Amino acid sequence: MKIFIFCLIMILTSSTAWSNDVCSEDLGPLPTLTGGRVKPLYVHAQEFLKFVTSKRSFGNMNAAIVYCYLSLGTSPQGQELKLTSPIGHVKLKKFLSLDENANEIATETLVAADAQLRQEYQSESQRTEPDESYKNEIGTTLSRIELYKNVKDGTDWTIPTEVSGELKWVSIKEFAPTLSQDPSLAVKLQEAKALFIKKQTDHYLLELLYAKAHLFSWAMLTTLLAMVAFVLLKRNLWGNILTFLSIGLELAAMTLRSMISGRAPITNMYETVMFSGFGALLLATIVSLVKKEKIYMWGGLGYNFLCLFMMMFANNMLDSSIAPLVPVLRDNFWLSTHVCSIMLSYGALALSWILANIMLVRMRFFTISSQDVNYYTKVVHTCLKYGVVLLAAGIILGGIWADYSWGRFWGWDPKETWSLITLCVYMVILHGRYTSWISPSRFILVTAGAFMSVMMAWFGVNYILASGLHSYGFSTGGALFLGMFFAIQISVMVICGLGGPKKAIS
Repeated sequence: MKIFIFCLIMILTSSTAWSNDVCSEDLGPLPTLTGGRVKPLYVHAQEFLKFVTSKRSFGNMNAAIVYCYLSLGTSPQGQELKLTSPIGHVKLKKFLSLDENANEIATETLVAADAQLRQEYQSESQRTEPDESYKNEIGTTLSRIELYKNVKDGTDWTIPTEVSGELKWVSIKEFAPTLSQDPSLAVKLQEAKALFIKKQTDHYLLELLYAKAHLFSWAMLTTLLAMVAFVLLKRNLWGNILTFLSIGLELAAMTLRSMISGRAPITNMYETVMFSGFGALLLATIVSLVKKEKIYMWGGLGYNFLCLFMMMFANNMLDSSIAPLVPVLRDNFWLSTHVCSIMLSYGALALSWILANIMLVRMRFFTISSQDVNYYTKVVHTCLKYGVVLLAAGIILGGIWADYSWGRFWGWDPKETWSLITLCVYMVILHGRYTSWISPSRFILVTAGAFMSVMMAWFGVNYILASGLHSYGFSTGGALFLGMFFAIQISVMVICGLGGPKKAIS
């Protein structure tokens, strides 16, 4: 009996016991101020874990529980939380004495090497010709270290409190300075949540619903099933139902995202990929219903699936977090009209790209009738017309916005220049098709290649050039993706184009 009582006292008085009560899934809805806006702790913790470790969970614990343990300086049942961080650059692996096949390193090891990494970053910056990719990798690693240290120090997690009738945000370290002696911390955190909702609103909880619903994952599944249904089933009923379900899921997800951020969901690379895929599917569905041609819907589903796949798995290239806008983007009218027009045009041109590549492969490796060639040429031509009109409208609207924001209509900014180059490329193709100096087979070939100009305007300026007044849209990590896209597209064109199409059956 004495041993039992002793063990019970040890359990009740240990920090692990009360932290187990605190660090639970109930933490998810707590509000926290980070990155200039209020988020549910569940969302912030996921972003933290994804950035530091490239994972969404740790073992059987979700991100919020891991974040809680780290912030409170405790661990589950006495186990140490040993996080690991990704390391991709060969030179950084060598600097950290890692095997070249290793893809990650203990985060605590990075923290210990903080000073050396900062010194290496300064040395690389001072070189006459610095290795930008290496320098950027070190910079990202230093950001991971800084965030991890802030979480461990208890300064990253902010809690709402009331001071003289006003709402004030304090760190968990200030909120509960004697953690090991405060077994009622879980109750106090819930009271802080109630205080915030009373003083503000519970609007921030929409983001928790958005994060837990995984609507884009469901949309990717229904898009895939729709493609399978159109291929395997004779009737189009189930294919149409699944297509409309995909559109509905994506529309719901984008609506939630817009309600959370208070703006149109088109301000970073993640959102442009999202909107382009959705726009292409919506446009393809409308055209398919009007013209009663399901080939458009097939193309729209294919491109939408590619976009959703990128959103799900291109974590190092596309950042899904919602952040406050820079001042120039806060005019929602111009943001909505200009960027939506551009992204819808990219969606329409992407349809032409997918269909053109399908035709290239069919003409090279299969026997196809001249009627089919003419039919597909007409379909691709229709997609181009929609795309060019929308692109021209987007460029003009962008010029008006530029005059409103920067005091000039046109300034040969890299993004502006490549958008104009893309428009000119497609105008030449349309003119060549209209005047018949581009034959149907060559029309398909040049249309497939022309999408590389879209990718340069869309991704290349952001990931390769990274300069100009559109710096608020720049990202890192996509140069390899873009290089692979160009290499694959050129290879398809060389193999299918130079080899020449099989003779068509009349």
